Parts: sequence; structure tokens; C-alpha cells
Amino acid sequence: MGDLNYLRYSSSIEHIQPDETELIEKIVASMGRVNRKIFDKHRHAVRDAHAKSHGILKGEFEVYPDLPLHLRQGIFAMPKRYPVIVRLSTAPGDLQSDRMPALYGMAMKVLGVIGNKVLSEDEAHNQDFLMVNHPVMPFGNVAAYWAFQQMMEKLAESPSEIRPAAAEKPSDAAGVADTGEALPASLRAVAAVPYSHILGETFHSMAALRFGSYVAKLSAAPLSEPVRSLTGTPVPDADSAVRDLVVDFFRNHSAEYELRAQLLTDLQQMPVEDASVLWPERLSPHQPVGKLTFPAQNPYSPERRVYGDDVLSFNPWHCIEEHQPLGSIMRIRIKAYEMSSSFRHQMNAQTRLEPKDIHELPL
Repeated sequence: MGDLNYLRYSSSIEHIQPDETELIEKIVASMGRVNRKIFDKHRHAVRDAHAKSHGILKGEFEVYPDLPLHLRQGIFAMPKRYPVIVRLSTAPGDLQSDRMPALYGMAMKVLGVIGNKVLSEDEAHNQDFLMVNHPVMPFGNVAAYWAFQQMMEKLAESPSEIRPAAAEKPSDAAGVADTGEALPASLRAVAAVPYSHILGETFHSMAALRFGSYVAKLSAAPLSEPVRSLTGTPVPDADSAVRDLVVDFFRNHSAEYELRAQLLTDLQQMPVEDASVLWPERLSPHQPVGKLTFPAQNPYSPERRVYGDDVLSFNPWHCIEEHQPLGSIMRIRIKAYEMSSSFRHQMNAQTRLEPKDIHELPL
């Protein structure tokens, strides 16, 4: 498929949604109330999403040489090796037992990236990519997210004994929030995602981002045999089973994942403003752009856990202009991530730091 099939990026690709500014303010305010409830529960502030980590990985990202011209964009413009820090997590904004199935997250911080940053206050030379083991967002636009956030706030106010069932099957929790709207079918699909070994999963950006001259979604898929063999492996029945799986694996093994880009070819069938719509592979396949390599290591030492959970901040808007997040779901994150991060660092009395060197990651 030649590069003439790919739509060029322009600001006209995005369209502000009805009542978007007002809805974002409501969403962020609701998130803040939930954050405070969770803090009162634990006497410790956690992320409003992906609160529970399972490993903080030190690795390297290699941009493949000889990429076709349409893939030589942004940080992928030339062959290069970058140090990376990756935080593995589960999606809920609370520290729930690993006996309760949940989506997984892979937050990736690429160090030493050169380029103009989107946010003026972001002076670090880092690029963040946030991915989840599901190709679409259940709540694909700002209105759907507001409905979902109201459900999450109602759940935070509910007795703890009813939360496990709601968290295990989000579709069954739809009635908890009186939003006046049915939640999208894609939210119900989340409950059907297999709950298996985190290291065997494929992770997706879910929403679109600028890809230099083009627009893309990113994914990271198991590449080396040790992690490919883990795909579909069940999770043991234990409160910290996922962490234990990650620690046990990296005690003696390394891991490789392939980063891939799926470029936009058709705005009607591959919308940017609705992240709940799956972009068809028949219109645009995922194309390899580089390799993530993680050596054997201790991914969950006490020092790493504190650094990854309390010090670091991962944000898709920690980015260069060539990889700006796109769509209303991503625009929510400008205020939401800043609010959550500021609250977490303030309440935990931690200075928010952006690493300048991979050696700042504790052993």
C-alpha cells in the first residue's frame, strides 16, 4: 500500500463536540471527587485510572532501519535507539484484587526525544505512549465518557461489597448510574476480554494520534518466543497474581515487543472523534516501526514501585508536535491527567519528576 492511500494530517481532522468544554469540566470535577474518596480509603493517593502497577520496566526502543517513507515520521524518522521506562498496570482507579479481571495497561516513556513539545510547560525531552490491551475505548467520545464517569462516581459511593461484581462485569453495572442514556455496546464488550498473562497481551493506543504527516493508532505486540508463548495463559487465583507473574518472568527472561502503526486511510470508516470504532485491518494493516527490548531485571523492587507509582507521571500529552493526541477522548486528558497527577503528588508529598537519564530509574 503506497503512501498516497494515507490521509494527510491537518487540523481539520478534529471537530469539537457539542458541549465539549462543559462536559470536560464536569468529567474532571467528578474525577477529582473520586480521587479524594479513594485517597480517604487508602490514606494514599493513586492514579484515577491504572492505579495498580505490576512492574516498572527498564528497556530500549529501536526504530527499525529502512522503513518506507510513510512510516518515517516523528520519532520514527530515522534509525535510532532510545531508552524507555514502561509501567504495567490494571485499568481501575483503585487497588483491587487481581482475582477481579480488568484491562491491562502499558505506559511507555521514551527518553531523549528531540522536537517541539505540544504543551508549553513540558520541557522534558520525553515522549509518552499509553496503551491498553483492547483496540478501542468503550466510551469513544466526550459525551459517552461523561456517562461512564457518572457510573464510576456512583460506584465509588457504593458499598464495597457490590463493587466486585460491577468491576468484573461492567455491563452489569450500567444501572448504577442514572445517566439517562444507555452505555455503549463497546463497554459491554470489555467484560468479554480474556483475562490472561499480561506479558502475552497486545496493547493498543485505542485513540488516534498524529503520526508526523499522517494520523495513526499504535500497538505493541509480543515478538520474542518467551512472551508470545504466554498469550492466553490464565492468571492464578491470588490478590497480587499479575505482579508475581511479571516478577517471576523477568527474573530469568528477557522480552521483545514490536511497535506497530496503523495509518488512517478513510475518515468515515476510521473516525478520529469516536475512539470506540475499530479501524478495519482490511483498510489499513498494522505496520512494524520498531522493537521494544526488556532485559532480565527486578521490575518491582520497593524503590521501583515508589518511583513508578508516586514519582513518575505518564501522559499522552507529554509529546512532540508530530505525535499530538487526537479526538475528544484525548482532549479530555489535557485537564484530567494534570488534575490527577497534581493531586497525587501533592497528597503523597512527592515531587513530580521527568527522568533525564535511564539511570534515574532505581534498580
